[in-house]
Amino acid sequence: MAGILDGDRQYHLQITADDIGKYIILAGDPGRIPKIARYLENGRQTACNREYTIYTGLLDGVPVSACSTGIGGPSAVIAVEELVKCGAHTFIRVGTSGGIAPQVRSGDLVIASAAICAEGTSREYLPSGYPATANFDVVYALGHAARELAAEKGFGVHIGTVHSKDSFYGQVDPDSSPVYYTLKNRWESYKRLGCLCSEMECAAIYSVGLARNVRCGAVLLAIWNMEQTYSGEDTSTQLDTDTAIQCAVSAVSKLIAADKER
Repeated sequence: MAGILDGDRQYHLQITADDIGKYIILAGDPGRIPKIARYLENGRQTACNREYTIYTGLLDGVPVSACSTGIGGPSAVIAVEELVKCGAHTFIRVGTSGGIAPQVRSGDLVIASAAICAEGTSREYLPSGYPATANFDVVYALGHAARELAAEKGFGVHIGTVHSKDSFYGQVDPDSSPVYYTLKNRWESYKRLGCLCSEMECAAIYSVGLARNVRCGAVLLAIWNMEQTYSGEDTSTQLDTDTAIQCAVSAVSKLIAADKER
């Protein structure tokens, strides 16, 4: 009897290896995928199932795909697992985040070199205490791409550790949670250690990347700074992810060039 995982077509993404490139830009929001595809030559939709929308096109003559993952680690990891099975080897997440460190301002870009595993998905891949880290080559390419854009557009660039969680409202409104004391104490420790921002997918993506021996990284737009809001400061918000998208596309281009020289 055939199982749901048999065959070449992936069960959740509904793709085969012919539908994607080996370089993947990930985004939570399916609506962000056509925006990414505009930066690809002949970008076209190759799959759409559940929360997963995929477009594939060419960048510097090389097939590159953009894939949505939905919100949170479990659905993001399903996407990465099935993309890896189809031959993908490099993943860059383009996402949004809330700043924690005081230097992270609305509109800044954060390059996540590592992620705090304050979620559940990473436990299916990493033993307790093992860090969820990005690939150095991807972080290096993202850092260069972000600083090139920043020199033109004037936003801040930060590289370091981010916080990955499962509950959005548990973090933005911890006082409403029955376990508020745990959430707030952990948050204070993240602040003291210099954690840059909070988001919901990096730890899971990095964990499966380490387990499957593929390259992963992330560029996150800081929508706002949560600490400034908690303290009553009048803070602005930035919802336009285009600079983060441009950073990811530029980083993929740099990685493609570097890989050709190897």
